[in-house]
Amino acid sequence: MIIQKVNTRSTSDVKKFIAFSFELYIKSPFWVPPFISDMRNVMDRDKHPYYAHSDADFYLAVQNGKVLGRIALLEKRKYNEYHNEKCAFFYFFDTVNEQDVAMALFQQAEMWARERALTNILGPFGFIQGDSIGILVDGHDRRPALGQAYNYDYYNDLVQSAGFSKKADFYSGYLRGDHQLPERFFSIADNVKQKRGFWIKSFGNKKELRDWIEPVQQVYNAAFSHNLGYSPMSLEEAHVVAHRLLAIGNPRLIKLVMKGEDIIGFLFAFVDITDGLRKTRGRMWPVGWTHLARDLKKTEWINFNGTGILPGHRGLGANAVLYTEMARTVKEFGFKHADVVQIEEQNVKSMGDMSAIGVQWYKKHRVYEKILR
Repeated sequence: MIIQKVNTRSTSDVKKFIAFSFELYIKSPFWVPPFISDMRNVMDRDKHPYYAHSDADFYLAVQNGKVLGRIALLEKRKYNEYHNEKCAFFYFFDTVNEQDVAMALFQQAEMWARERALTNILGPFGFIQGDSIGILVDGHDRRPALGQAYNYDYYNDLVQSAGFSKKADFYSGYLRGDHQLPERFFSIADNVKQKRGFWIKSFGNKKELRDWIEPVQQVYNAAFSHNLGYSPMSLEEAHVVAHRLLAIGNPRLIKLVMKGEDIIGFLFAFVDITDGLRKTRGRMWPVGWTHLARDLKKTEWINFNGTGILPGHRGLGANAVLYTEMARTVKEFGFKHADVVQIEEQNVKSMGDMSAIGVQWYKKHRVYEKILR
């Protein structure tokens, strides 16, 4: 077996890297394919804004001409500068159930990191905010939320056997669409709005939402600055995230918590179209868009993937405003199921609040770390 570096300017190399996950999960009823165009974009050093400040390489594990595994290795310089660390990251890790394949990929990761004088490896973390986080370790019999990583259940053992240990777990929860939020949350939210002048900003169309990308990006950075894996998101990266989400999103599901003319919090919600995405096989054209359009109309699922309050307004009841807005959104649009996506286990307050409103935690993704000695 050999480890091959992917030439990102080679169409055939890029195709092999992307195609492997499609081959690996061809029989999985749960795995959701990415858009092939998005994968090509993230591997394009001339187009993706990540490469303006950071670097990445891509590798394949190959035996007798057959791809058995893959991995992306990232040097996120903005992260290291912000946190004063020397950290490498891994992402797009996929492999057959063979320890020697996983070991070979992670040995390449260690060599790559050491060559750059990096002292630890963390992951899976993606290129920009909004990319999926972690390896699924609990909930393999559940549908993944939109944009959430799915993998086979043997991954955890392979990663740990390669010398990695748990850094943190991220929990995702389920909420029934007909669940009744405790009345006290509405009372608290109404009182807080009246007392502190909080109000909800909604959007009627995509153009209106695009005009708010820059202020939302600034608030997003401030709200998540202490989160594991955080690195400041540039405006160019924010536009990439917005374009990706607005292509399939409903702007009416995005809500901002305001105080006067200032944003103090946000609620990002998206119609879950994972069933339609499976049918596209990663391609929007020529007929993939019809599956997405059909699923947008008939899906009964909504994903809440991003809630945040600025530090200076936490503990003042703004969280109740967010949670009641979640409940109103589910009811207004008639969703029967809601996924609350990836809350870090150390965020005890948020997890406790969401448990109190009825969220049942049923999926867990793990981020791993290895210290290089």
